[in-house]
Amino acid sequence: MARPIPFFKDKVILITGASSGIGEEMAIQLARSGAKLVLAARRKDRLDGLAQKITQDGGAPPLTMECDVTREGELERAVAESVQKWGKLDVAIANAGFGVTGPLKKLSLSDYQRQFDTNVFGVLRTIYAALPELEKTHGNLAIIGSVAGWVSSPKASPYSMSKFALRALANAITQEFVPLGVKVTLLSPGFVISEIRQVDNQGKLRGMSPATAPHPLAMKTEPAVYEILRAVARGKREQIVSFHGKVFVAIDRFSPWFTRALAERISARADKT
Repeated sequence: MARPIPFFKDKVILITGASSGIGEEMAIQLARSGAKLVLAARRKDRLDGLAQKITQDGGAPPLTMECDVTREGELERAVAESVQKWGKLDVAIANAGFGVTGPLKKLSLSDYQRQFDTNVFGVLRTIYAALPELEKTHGNLAIIGSVAGWVSSPKASPYSMSKFALRALANAITQEFVPLGVKVTLLSPGFVISEIRQVDNQGKLRGMSPATAPHPLAMKTEPAVYEILRAVARGKREQIVSFHGKVFVAIDRFSPWFTRALAERISARADKT
């Protein structure tokens, strides 16, 4: 079990996409650290079950909000209700996201637009809603990116594009927010056990199958989230999460020809199957 992180005690924290995977585990670990949580996601039933688990484990009862980050006004409502309940907002974690995959010729512009509306504009909506309160508390903004924002791969161009955009966004606003007293941390996980491979290109959950099973390299969720939360607590600018993720990013930074050659080989092998 991950150890509590004292930094988060009595902090009011908003997590989007909190109903499963990384978001769910963040809620569990933050509750153990003494945080007061605002859990936002589309699946209210899953949030209520998570809230019950947190309360049974001795955590403060979270505020749960049915919230779609692609809809105008819903994040503002989540922030307003958190301030009404606890009087402040200390940390906002923009975690909601999913992956659109497939070769470009089989995708449409609407697929790319759907991907960006959640993964990029959903993050921007979270930032615009939370920033006024984070300025008051000199708080923290955490953005869940991906190693795919460093290393793109065939048949994942929408997802990689969205995560490259988040890295550009984080790099730009980190310095902008310094005078505001708000620290920005970009978290870039590699493969982590979650439901992301079960979500189809429409954002709907599919059943388990060999195609939707976690990647063989996937890191366990609990240690990945602990690494993420420690980076936020320390105010780090970016944290690459998982050993394989660090390796992929290092290779791409210093030997980009190698990752391109590897991507070509993987793509050629996939085309034969």
